Amino acid sequence: MEKVLLVTVDLESDKERWPVDEVAMELEELTSACGVEIIDNVMCPREKPTPDLYIGKGKAEEIAFLSQEQEIDTVIFSHDLSGTQQRNLEEVIGKKTIDRTQLILDIFSRHAKSPEGKMQVELAQLQYLMPRLAGKGIILSRLGGGIGTRGPGEQKLEVDRRRIRKRIEGLKENLKHLSIHRLTTRKKREENSVPSAALVGYTNAGKSTLLNSLTDAGQTVHDGLFTTLDPLSKSLKLPSGGNIVVSDTVGFLHKLPHHLVEAFKATLEEVKQADLLIHVIDIAHSQVYQHHQAVMQVLKDLGAAEIPIVTVLNKIDLLEDLAWLERQKEDFVKPVAISAKLKQNLDILLKEIEKSFSGRMALFDITIPHKRMDLVDLFYRQGKVKEIKYLQKGIKIKVNLPKVLYQRIARDTSIVTN
Repeated sequence: MEKVLLVTVDLESDKERWPVDEVAMELEELTSACGVEIIDNVMCPREKPTPDLYIGKGKAEEIAFLSQEQEIDTVIFSHDLSGTQQRNLEEVIGKKTIDRTQLILDIFSRHAKSPEGKMQVELAQLQYLMPRLAGKGIILSRLGGGIGTRGPGEQKLEVDRRRIRKRIEGLKENLKHLSIHRLTTRKKREENSVPSAALVGYTNAGKSTLLNSLTDAGQTVHDGLFTTLDPLSKSLKLPSGGNIVVSDTVGFLHKLPHHLVEAFKATLEEVKQADLLIHVIDIAHSQVYQHHQAVMQVLKDLGAAEIPIVTVLNKIDLLEDLAWLERQKEDFVKPVAISAKLKQNLDILLKEIEKSFSGRMALFDITIPHKRMDLVDLFYRQGKVKEIKYLQKGIKIKVNLPKVLYQRIARDTSIVTN
Protein backbone atom coordinates (compact mmCIF):
# COMPACT_ATOMS: atom_id res chain seq x y z
CA MET A 1 0.00 0.00 0.00
CA GLU A 2 1.23 3.47 -0.89
CA LYS A 3 2.57 5.32 2.17
CA VAL A 4 1.60 9.00 2.31
CA LEU A 5 2.74 11.99 4.35
CA LEU A 6 0.30 14.90 4.56
CA VAL A 7 1.34 18.55 4.90
CA THR A 8 -1.39 20.88 6.20
CA VAL A 9 -0.44 24.53 5.62
CA ASP A 10 -2.08 27.19 7.80
CA LEU A 11 -1.85 30.53 5.97
CA GLU A 12 -2.51 33.59 8.13
CA SER A 13 -2.92 35.75 4.99
CA ASP A 14 -5.80 33.62 3.66
CA LYS A 15 -9.06 35.60 4.05
CA GLU A 16 -11.13 32.42 3.68
CA ARG A 17 -8.98 30.59 6.20
CA TRP A 18 -10.48 27.58 8.01
CA PRO A 19 -9.25 26.39 11.42
CA VAL A 20 -6.13 24.33 10.77
CA ASP A 21 -7.49 21.20 12.46
CA GLU A 22 -10.52 21.26 10.12
CA VAL A 23 -8.29 21.70 7.05
CA ALA A 24 -6.22 18.77 8.28
CA MET A 25 -9.31 16.64 8.85
CA GLU A 26 -10.64 17.27 5.35
CA LEU A 27 -7.24 16.54 3.81
CA GLU A 28 -7.21 13.21 5.65
CA GLU A 29 -10.74 12.40 4.44
CA LEU A 30 -9.79 13.19 0.84
CA THR A 31 -6.62 11.11 1.06
CA SER A 32 -8.42 8.17 2.69
CA ALA A 33 -10.75 8.07 -0.32
CA CYS A 34 -7.71 7.03 -2.41
CA GLY A 35 -7.08 3.88 -0.40
CA VAL A 36 -3.57 4.75 0.78
CA GLU A 37 -1.86 4.53 4.18
CA ILE A 38 -1.54 7.90 5.94
CA ILE A 39 1.63 7.88 8.03
CA ASP A 40 1.49 11.40 9.50
CA ASN A 41 0.03 14.89 9.02
CA VAL A 42 2.62 17.65 9.42
CA MET A 43 1.28 21.10 10.43
CA CYS A 44 2.97 24.07 8.77
CA PRO A 45 1.92 27.57 9.94
CA ARG A 46 2.93 30.40 7.61
CA GLU A 47 2.04 34.05 7.17
CA LYS A 48 2.05 33.68 3.38
CA PRO A 49 3.40 31.20 0.80
CA THR A 50 6.91 31.52 -0.64
CA PRO A 51 7.23 31.70 -4.45
CA ASP A 52 9.79 28.88 -4.72
CA LEU A 53 8.61 26.17 -2.26
CA TYR A 54 5.27 27.46 -0.90
CA ILE A 55 6.66 26.63 2.56
CA GLY A 56 10.01 27.55 4.13
CA LYS A 57 13.27 25.81 3.17
CA GLY A 58 13.74 24.52 6.72
CA LYS A 59 10.28 22.96 6.81
CA ALA A 60 10.82 21.36 3.41
CA GLU A 61 14.06 19.79 4.65
CA GLU A 62 12.25 18.55 7.80
CA ILE A 63 9.63 16.91 5.56
CA ALA A 64 12.44 15.39 3.47
CA PHE A 65 13.97 13.83 6.61
CA LEU A 66 10.60 12.44 7.77
CA SER A 67 9.91 11.06 4.30
CA GLN A 68 13.21 9.21 4.22
CA GLU A 69 12.87 7.96 7.80
CA GLN A 70 9.30 6.71 7.33
CA GLU A 71 9.89 5.40 3.78
CA ILE A 72 7.17 7.68 2.41
CA ASP A 73 6.08 7.24 -1.23
CA THR A 74 4.07 10.46 -1.69
CA VAL A 75 3.80 13.83 0.02
CA ILE A 76 0.44 15.60 -0.31
CA PHE A 77 -0.05 19.33 0.35
CA SER A 78 -3.35 20.79 1.58
CA HIS A 79 -3.11 23.74 -0.84
CA ASP A 80 -2.54 24.09 -4.58
CA LEU A 81 1.04 24.40 -5.78
CA SER A 82 2.41 26.05 -8.91
CA GLY A 83 4.41 23.91 -11.33
CA THR A 84 7.63 25.55 -10.14
CA GLN A 85 6.81 25.01 -6.45
CA GLN A 86 5.94 21.39 -7.11
CA ARG A 87 9.19 20.68 -8.97
CA ASN A 88 11.29 22.48 -6.36
CA LEU A 89 9.64 20.59 -3.51
CA GLU A 90 10.26 17.26 -5.23
CA GLU A 91 13.94 18.15 -5.63
CA VAL A 92 14.26 19.00 -1.91
CA ILE A 93 12.08 16.18 -0.54
CA GLY A 94 13.13 13.55 -3.07
CA LYS A 95 9.63 12.08 -3.19
CA LYS A 96 6.60 12.44 -5.43
CA THR A 97 4.77 15.59 -4.30
CA ILE A 98 1.20 16.45 -5.24
CA ASP A 99 -1.26 19.15 -4.23
CA ARG A 100 -4.95 19.30 -3.27
CA THR A 101 -6.26 19.61 -6.83
CA GLN A 102 -4.26 16.60 -8.01
CA LEU A 103 -5.56 14.61 -5.04
CA ILE A 104 -9.17 15.50 -5.87
CA LEU A 105 -8.61 14.66 -9.54
CA ASP A 106 -7.36 11.23 -8.49
CA ILE A 107 -10.58 10.63 -6.52
CA PHE A 108 -12.66 11.81 -9.47
CA SER A 109 -10.81 9.45 -11.79
CA ARG A 110 -11.62 6.52 -9.51
CA HIS A 111 -15.33 7.29 -9.40
CA ALA A 112 -16.17 8.39 -12.95
CA LYS A 113 -18.21 5.65 -14.62
CA SER A 114 -20.14 7.17 -17.54
CA PRO A 115 -18.46 8.33 -20.78
CA GLU A 116 -19.43 11.92 -19.88
CA GLY A 117 -17.98 11.64 -16.39
CA LYS A 118 -14.72 10.19 -17.72
CA MET A 119 -14.43 12.96 -20.32
CA GLN A 120 -15.00 15.64 -17.68
CA VAL A 121 -12.32 14.17 -15.42
CA GLU A 122 -9.83 13.80 -18.26
CA LEU A 123 -10.45 17.39 -19.33
CA ALA A 124 -9.79 18.63 -15.79
CA GLN A 125 -6.61 16.55 -15.55
CA LEU A 126 -5.23 17.79 -18.87
CA GLN A 127 -6.05 21.41 -17.99
CA TYR A 128 -4.15 20.88 -14.75
CA LEU A 129 -1.15 19.38 -16.56
CA MET A 130 -0.98 21.98 -19.33
CA PRO A 131 0.87 24.76 -17.42
CA ARG A 132 3.18 22.13 -15.91
CA LEU A 133 4.57 20.84 -19.21
CA ALA A 134 7.51 23.28 -19.22
CA GLY A 135 10.66 21.69 -17.89
CA LYS A 136 11.31 18.08 -16.92
CA GLY A 137 10.28 17.86 -13.31
CA ILE A 138 9.69 14.58 -11.55
CA ILE A 139 5.93 15.07 -11.90
CA LEU A 140 6.16 14.77 -15.73
CA SER A 141 8.76 12.03 -16.00
CA ARG A 142 7.47 9.71 -13.27
CA LEU A 143 5.99 6.46 -14.58
CA GLY A 144 5.67 4.67 -11.27
CA GLY A 145 1.91 5.01 -10.94
CA GLY A 146 0.13 5.50 -7.64
CA ILE A 147 -1.91 8.40 -6.32
CA GLY A 148 -1.93 11.46 -8.56
CA THR A 149 -1.02 9.58 -11.78
CA ARG A 150 -4.38 8.00 -12.54
CA GLY A 151 -6.60 8.94 -15.50
CA PRO A 152 -4.72 10.32 -18.51
CA GLY A 153 -1.74 8.97 -16.61
CA GLU A 154 1.43 7.60 -18.10
CA GLN A 155 0.59 7.69 -21.80
CA LYS A 156 -0.42 11.36 -21.55
CA LEU A 157 2.53 12.64 -19.54
CA GLU A 158 5.06 12.45 -22.40
CA VAL A 159 2.97 13.86 -25.25
CA ASP A 160 3.75 17.38 -26.33
CA ARG A 161 1.77 20.53 -25.62
CA ARG A 162 0.20 20.59 -29.09
CA ARG A 163 -1.29 17.11 -28.79
CA ILE A 164 -2.62 17.85 -25.29
CA ARG A 165 -4.17 21.09 -26.49
CA LYS A 166 -5.81 19.22 -29.38
CA ARG A 167 -7.17 16.60 -26.97
CA ILE A 168 -8.53 19.34 -24.70
CA GLU A 169 -10.32 20.97 -27.64
CA GLY A 170 -11.78 17.59 -28.65
CA LEU A 171 -13.06 16.89 -25.13
CA LYS A 172 -14.62 20.35 -24.91
CA GLU A 173 -16.37 19.80 -28.24
CA ASN A 174 -17.74 16.42 -27.14
CA LEU A 175 -18.93 17.85 -23.85
CA LYS A 176 -20.53 20.75 -25.75
CA HIS A 177 -22.59 18.25 -27.76
CA LEU A 178 -23.67 16.55 -24.54
CA SER A 179 -24.60 19.94 -23.13
CA ILE A 180 -26.78 20.63 -26.20
CA HIS A 181 -28.45 17.25 -25.76
CA ARG A 182 -29.08 18.08 -22.10
CA LEU A 183 -30.54 21.44 -23.13
CA THR A 184 -32.90 19.70 -25.61
CA THR A 185 -34.06 17.35 -22.87
CA ARG A 186 -34.60 20.29 -20.52
CA LYS A 187 -36.66 22.17 -23.14
CA LYS A 188 -38.81 19.09 -23.65
CA ARG A 189 -39.48 18.97 -19.91
CA GLU A 190 -40.42 22.64 -19.95
CA GLU A 191 -42.80 22.09 -22.87
CA ASN A 192 -44.44 19.32 -20.87
CA SER A 193 -44.64 21.69 -17.88
CA VAL A 194 -42.43 19.51 -15.68
CA PRO A 195 -40.51 21.68 -13.17
CA SER A 196 -37.06 20.63 -12.00
CA ALA A 197 -35.19 20.48 -8.71
CA ALA A 198 -31.45 19.94 -8.24
CA LEU A 199 -29.86 18.27 -5.22
CA VAL A 200 -26.84 20.28 -4.11
CA GLY A 201 -24.58 20.01 -1.11
CA TYR A 202 -21.12 19.38 0.22
CA THR A 203 -19.58 16.08 -0.84
CA ASN A 204 -20.79 13.11 1.24
CA ALA A 205 -23.80 15.01 2.62
CA GLY A 206 -26.18 12.25 1.47
CA LYS A 207 -27.61 13.57 -1.82
CA SER A 208 -27.56 10.21 -3.61
CA THR A 209 -29.11 8.45 -0.62
CA LEU A 210 -31.90 11.04 -0.60
CA LEU A 211 -32.50 10.61 -4.34
CA ASN A 212 -32.76 6.85 -3.83
CA SER A 213 -35.17 7.26 -0.92
CA LEU A 214 -37.41 9.68 -2.83
CA THR A 215 -37.43 8.00 -6.24
CA ASP A 216 -35.96 4.46 -5.95
CA ALA A 217 -33.28 5.68 -8.37
CA GLY A 218 -30.79 2.94 -7.53
CA GLN A 219 -27.94 5.45 -7.45
CA THR A 220 -24.67 4.00 -6.12
CA VAL A 221 -24.16 5.05 -2.50
CA HIS A 222 -20.90 4.87 -0.60
CA ASP A 223 -19.68 6.58 2.57
CA GLY A 224 -16.90 8.59 1.00
CA LEU A 225 -16.10 11.82 -0.82
CA PHE A 226 -17.18 12.41 -4.42
CA THR A 227 -18.88 9.05 -4.98
CA THR A 228 -21.32 10.72 -7.42
CA LEU A 229 -19.82 12.30 -10.51
CA ASP A 230 -22.26 11.18 -13.17
CA PRO A 231 -25.48 13.23 -13.25
CA LEU A 232 -28.75 11.37 -12.80
CA SER A 233 -32.29 12.75 -13.15
CA LYS A 234 -35.42 10.98 -11.90
CA SER A 235 -39.13 11.79 -11.88
CA LEU A 236 -40.71 12.44 -8.48
CA LYS A 237 -44.45 12.42 -7.81
CA LEU A 238 -45.53 15.05 -5.27
CA PRO A 239 -48.41 14.51 -2.81
CA SER A 240 -50.71 16.79 -4.86
CA GLY A 241 -50.09 14.65 -7.93
CA GLY A 242 -47.73 16.95 -9.82
CA ASN A 243 -44.46 15.60 -11.24
CA ILE A 244 -41.04 17.18 -10.91
CA VAL A 245 -37.64 16.03 -12.14
CA VAL A 246 -34.97 15.72 -9.45
CA SER A 247 -31.30 15.74 -10.51
CA ASP A 248 -28.34 14.56 -8.46
CA THR A 249 -25.17 16.60 -8.94
CA VAL A 250 -21.48 16.39 -8.14
CA GLY A 251 -20.71 17.30 -4.53
CA PHE A 252 -19.27 20.71 -3.74
CA LEU A 253 -16.12 21.45 -1.80
CA HIS A 254 -14.46 24.34 0.00
CA LYS A 255 -12.42 26.24 -2.62
CA LEU A 256 -13.58 23.91 -5.40
CA PRO A 257 -10.65 23.95 -7.88
CA HIS A 258 -11.22 26.05 -11.00
CA HIS A 259 -10.35 23.13 -13.30
CA LEU A 260 -13.19 21.07 -11.83
CA VAL A 261 -15.77 23.84 -12.14
CA GLU A 262 -14.74 24.39 -15.76
CA ALA A 263 -14.72 20.69 -16.68
CA PHE A 264 -18.04 19.95 -14.97
CA LYS A 265 -19.76 23.04 -16.37
CA ALA A 266 -22.19 20.94 -18.44
CA THR A 267 -23.23 18.93 -15.39
CA LEU A 268 -23.54 22.02 -13.22
CA GLU A 269 -25.91 23.57 -15.77
CA GLU A 270 -28.55 21.40 -14.10
CA VAL A 271 -28.05 23.52 -10.99
CA LYS A 272 -28.27 26.87 -12.80
CA GLN A 273 -31.42 25.89 -14.72
CA ALA A 274 -33.30 24.30 -11.81
CA ASP A 275 -36.55 25.80 -10.52
CA LEU A 276 -35.67 24.73 -6.98
CA LEU A 277 -32.46 23.78 -5.16
CA ILE A 278 -32.62 21.11 -2.46
CA HIS A 279 -29.57 21.83 -0.32
CA VAL A 280 -28.59 18.68 1.57
CA ILE A 281 -26.49 19.27 4.69
CA ASP A 282 -24.85 16.66 6.93
CA ILE A 283 -26.13 18.10 10.22
CA ALA A 284 -24.07 15.59 12.21
CA HIS A 285 -20.76 16.79 10.76
CA SER A 286 -18.49 18.88 12.99
CA GLN A 287 -17.97 21.40 10.14
CA VAL A 288 -21.63 21.82 9.27
CA TYR A 289 -21.53 25.64 9.11
CA GLN A 290 -18.32 25.74 7.08
CA HIS A 291 -19.84 23.23 4.64
CA HIS A 292 -22.98 25.34 4.36
CA GLN A 293 -20.97 28.49 3.63
CA ALA A 294 -18.80 26.67 1.08
CA VAL A 295 -21.86 25.44 -0.85
CA MET A 296 -23.45 28.89 -0.82
CA GLN A 297 -20.20 30.35 -2.21
CA VAL A 298 -20.11 27.80 -5.06
CA LEU A 299 -23.78 28.56 -5.86
CA LYS A 300 -22.88 32.25 -5.98
CA ASP A 301 -19.94 31.53 -8.30
CA LEU A 302 -22.25 29.53 -10.58
CA GLY A 303 -24.82 32.34 -10.71
CA ALA A 304 -27.40 30.18 -8.93
CA ALA A 305 -27.62 31.99 -5.59
CA GLU A 306 -31.05 33.52 -6.33
CA ILE A 307 -32.81 30.20 -7.03
CA PRO A 308 -35.31 29.21 -4.26
CA ILE A 309 -33.85 26.77 -1.74
CA VAL A 310 -35.23 24.10 0.56
CA THR A 311 -32.62 23.12 3.17
CA VAL A 312 -32.43 19.47 4.17
CA LEU A 313 -30.71 18.75 7.48
CA ASN A 314 -29.74 15.14 6.83
CA LYS A 315 -28.39 12.33 9.06
CA ILE A 316 -30.45 13.17 12.15
CA ASP A 317 -30.17 9.47 13.01
CA LEU A 318 -26.54 10.19 13.98
CA LEU A 319 -27.50 12.93 16.48
CA GLU A 320 -27.83 12.30 20.19
CA ASP A 321 -29.27 15.70 21.19
CA LEU A 322 -32.41 16.48 19.17
CA ALA A 323 -33.02 19.60 21.27
CA TRP A 324 -29.76 20.96 19.83
CA LEU A 325 -31.15 20.24 16.37
CA GLU A 326 -34.23 22.40 17.00
CA ARG A 327 -31.99 25.31 17.97
CA GLN A 328 -29.83 24.90 14.87
CA LYS A 329 -32.82 25.06 12.53
CA GLU A 330 -32.99 28.83 13.07
CA ASP A 331 -29.75 29.24 11.11
CA PHE A 332 -31.04 27.78 7.84
CA VAL A 333 -33.58 28.62 5.10
CA LYS A 334 -36.75 26.46 5.15
CA PRO A 335 -35.04 23.65 7.10
CA VAL A 336 -36.43 20.12 7.13
CA ALA A 337 -34.67 17.61 9.41
CA ILE A 338 -34.56 14.10 7.94
CA SER A 339 -32.67 10.84 7.76
CA ALA A 340 -32.45 9.89 4.09
CA LYS A 341 -30.95 6.53 5.05
CA LEU A 342 -33.83 5.61 7.39
CA LYS A 343 -36.44 7.55 5.33
CA GLN A 344 -37.42 9.63 8.36
CA ASN A 345 -39.56 12.76 7.76
CA LEU A 346 -39.55 12.39 3.97
CA ASP A 347 -43.29 13.18 3.99
CA ILE A 348 -42.51 16.56 5.61
CA LEU A 349 -39.80 17.21 3.03
CA LEU A 350 -42.16 16.39 0.14
CA LYS A 351 -44.73 18.85 1.48
CA GLU A 352 -42.07 21.57 1.72
CA ILE A 353 -40.94 20.87 -1.84
CA GLU A 354 -44.55 20.96 -2.98
CA LYS A 355 -45.05 24.39 -1.41
CA SER A 356 -42.35 25.73 -3.72
CA PHE A 357 -44.34 24.58 -6.74
CA SER A 358 -47.86 25.20 -5.38
CA GLY A 359 -48.42 28.26 -7.57
CA ARG A 360 -47.95 26.11 -10.65
CA MET A 361 -50.89 23.83 -9.89
CA ALA A 362 -54.67 24.33 -9.92
CA LEU A 363 -57.82 22.20 -9.77
CA PHE A 364 -59.78 21.94 -13.04
CA ASP A 365 -63.11 20.36 -14.06
CA ILE A 366 -62.65 19.14 -17.63
CA THR A 367 -64.76 17.15 -20.10
CA ILE A 368 -62.92 15.42 -22.94
CA PRO A 369 -64.11 13.24 -25.86
CA HIS A 370 -63.96 9.45 -25.44
CA LYS A 371 -61.40 9.29 -28.26
CA ARG A 372 -58.92 11.33 -26.18
CA MET A 373 -57.92 8.60 -23.73
CA ASP A 374 -54.35 9.79 -24.25
CA LEU A 375 -55.27 12.84 -22.14
CA VAL A 376 -56.56 10.63 -19.34
CA ASP A 377 -53.18 8.91 -19.25
CA LEU A 378 -51.46 12.34 -19.29
CA PHE A 379 -53.59 13.58 -16.38
CA TYR A 380 -52.62 10.57 -14.27
CA ARG A 381 -48.93 11.03 -15.10
CA GLN A 382 -48.64 14.81 -14.78
CA GLY A 383 -51.36 15.60 -12.25
CA LYS A 384 -53.60 14.09 -9.60
CA VAL A 385 -57.03 12.90 -10.69
CA LYS A 386 -59.57 13.61 -7.96
CA GLU A 387 -62.65 12.22 -9.73
CA ILE A 388 -63.42 10.68 -13.12
CA LYS A 389 -66.81 9.85 -14.68
CA TYR A 390 -67.46 8.17 -18.01
CA LEU A 391 -70.59 9.81 -19.40
CA GLN A 392 -72.37 9.41 -22.72
CA LYS A 393 -71.19 12.85 -23.94
CA GLY A 394 -67.60 12.34 -22.85
CA ILE A 395 -65.26 11.78 -19.92
CA LYS A 396 -65.64 14.22 -17.03
CA ILE A 397 -62.54 14.65 -14.91
CA LYS A 398 -61.69 16.69 -11.84
CA VAL A 399 -57.90 16.94 -11.82
CA ASN A 400 -55.08 18.91 -10.19
CA LEU A 401 -52.82 19.99 -13.07
CA PRO A 402 -49.92 22.33 -13.80
CA LYS A 403 -51.47 25.57 -15.08
CA VAL A 404 -49.16 25.72 -18.10
CA LEU A 405 -50.13 22.18 -19.09
CA TYR A 406 -53.82 23.02 -18.80
CA GLN A 407 -53.38 26.14 -20.96
CA ARG A 408 -51.79 24.02 -23.67
CA ILE A 409 -54.56 21.42 -23.52
CA ALA A 410 -57.32 24.06 -23.42
CA ARG A 411 -56.36 25.25 -26.93
CA ASP A 412 -58.02 22.09 -28.25
CA THR A 413 -61.63 23.07 -29.10
CA SER A 414 -62.87 19.55 -28.28
CA ILE A 415 -61.95 20.08 -24.62
CA VAL A 416 -64.62 21.63 -22.42
CA THR A 417 -63.91 23.37 -19.13
CA ASN A 418 -66.80 23.13 -16.65
